[in-house]
Amino acid sequence: MSTITETILDTTFKKDVFNGLTANPKYLYSKYIYDKRGDKLFRDIMALDEYYLTDSEFEILSFHTEAISELFRGNGKGMDLIELGAGDGKKTKVLLSYLSKNYYDFVYKPIDISENAIDLLTANLQHELPKVQVDAEIGEYFEVLERLKQFNSRKKVIMLLGSNIGNLLHPRAIDFLSRLKETMNAGDLVFMGFDQKKDPQTILNAYNDPKGVTAEFNKNLLHRINSEMNANFDTGKFKHWEVYDPETGTAKSYLVATEKMVVNIEALDLTVHFDPWETIHTEISQKYDDKVVQWLAEESGLAIVTSFSDSKNYYKDFVFCRKRK
Repeated sequence: MSTITETILDTTFKKDVFNGLTANPKYLYSKYIYDKRGDKLFRDIMALDEYYLTDSEFEILSFHTEAISELFRGNGKGMDLIELGAGDGKKTKVLLSYLSKNYYDFVYKPIDISENAIDLLTANLQHELPKVQVDAEIGEYFEVLERLKQFNSRKKVIMLLGSNIGNLLHPRAIDFLSRLKETMNAGDLVFMGFDQKKDPQTILNAYNDPKGVTAEFNKNLLHRINSEMNANFDTGKFKHWEVYDPETGTAKSYLVATEKMVVNIEALDLTVHFDPWETIHTEISQKYDDKVVQWLAEESGLAIVTSFSDSKNYYKDFVFCRKRK
């Protein structure tokens, strides 16, 4: 890579966009969907009837609040409740409210890649649950793993809700879980949501709603590149497309160019050519069954403590501990 190109690619976002749009086939990382507009669109998605994931996990946390909280209870020194990908905290507030009202000794540490999401969540918690001690941080999963090791003076519970693990294909998920395990001490727990395999049409509907909210969410990648890198994507000329493979349990999202076009990205000094119906792969959403979760745990050095399911068995929250040697 030339010195000039290295100078241009001065942020991870720019490097990832450059690498993704010069690859064959093209791709972009879904984590970059999340800015102020992307956060709002995702909240709109969570309110859709078709997007069952939020309601399913909300049901689990509401129905099993006491049992989950007792699992989380500290060992006399309190606990650190660390949530990766906290978002707006809607579901987590069910637990936070119970923990606070029942005088649990804990600090809530939400971590999210979106500064906007963290700012909103912190402000909302100060208003809604002022007794909860909040220590928020901006960052993405792999960045914060090393810092999690510092939380070793008392029990810690690491939460990943919303089936965020599903954004990683199995090899990368095992890598992430293995590194997560290395941050854990005896007694620490991981509480993680896994969207379950189900009727393929139900899954497709969740990621391809008739109102087009998910399509706009997916296209926010292009809006961000236009806004932050002075590009000229015509988002109306890209079609959101969702596919689901019931054999592998992998749902994939694409943006598909509907005609031949040339896109200039001034900040990258890059011209990108698209053929008609050429794709940009933007996201995966992995679905699971118990055998796959058990396999992921074993490969990562984790053991399943228990799990909680919603009434339709659409979704499960699993609790893991570090496997004994």
